Amino acid sequence: MKIIVCVKQVPDTNEVKIDPVKGTLIREGVPSILNPDDANALEAALKIKDEYDDTTVDVITMGPPQAKSMLRECLAMGADSAYLLSDRAFGGADTCATSTTIAAGIANMGNVDIIFAGRQAIDGDTAQVGPQVAQRLNLPVVTYVQEVEIKDGKCMVQRQLEDGYELIEVQTPCLLTCVKELNQPRYMTVSGIVDAYEKEITVWNHEDVKLDPKDCGLNASPTQVFRSFTPDAKGKGEMIPAGNPSEIASTLVGKLKAKHII
Repeated sequence: MKIIVCVKQVPDTNEVKIDPVKGTLIREGVPSILNPDDANALEAALKIKDEYDDTTVDVITMGPPQAKSMLRECLAMGADSAYLLSDRAFGGADTCATSTTIAAGIANMGNVDIIFAGRQAIDGDTAQVGPQVAQRLNLPVVTYVQEVEIKDGKCMVQRQLEDGYELIEVQTPCLLTCVKELNQPRYMTVSGIVDAYEKEITVWNHEDVKLDPKDCGLNASPTQVFRSFTPDAKGKGEMIPAGNPSEIASTLVGKLKAKHII
């Protein structure tokens, strides 16, 4: 069984700040991490590899050369090989162009049984790339996967809903996007780290994946970010002093009516 996991290197959102003048993200000095939902996707793939013999897990990402450090982290966790789609032609891509490039990379890797991806990336929160990759590869897709089981060449999947879940049977090959409730990602091991730095990461440009520059990157992006900004902070809330419950309720209702909320 061949499994491919789509991963992404993202800025640690706890450290991200926005330039108040330019309205752009300040990336200098901000550490990069493996996207959390992608870590859950990788763990799902590695669990299947642990259970089934002759299973390989490959990871693929699109990004600058420094994304290799994140890919080595994936290798140290147990992935067999890693692929980096890196080219100036890929720069400035929105979700549409990104999915085109990743789908081309996966197609270049050959036949696949299951593609895992995180539900969404914390730097964009669009949740669009996974389903778009599936569409471009003409594969069935199930999103928000919170449990998966392989049975007779099919995936039995629990799809998370707000008030429960759907149980879906999907034929392979397919693409599944994962939520954090699916599992607890494993840690890297010392031996895994050593092995990761002995493995070569395959780097592909637009020619390697047979893409025309006009079909990827900024040239193929119908949407562009005009401005990023931090919302104005809300004022401090008003606290009603403790006392008789009836009096507190009456005071609260009075204040809400004064503001025409009720």
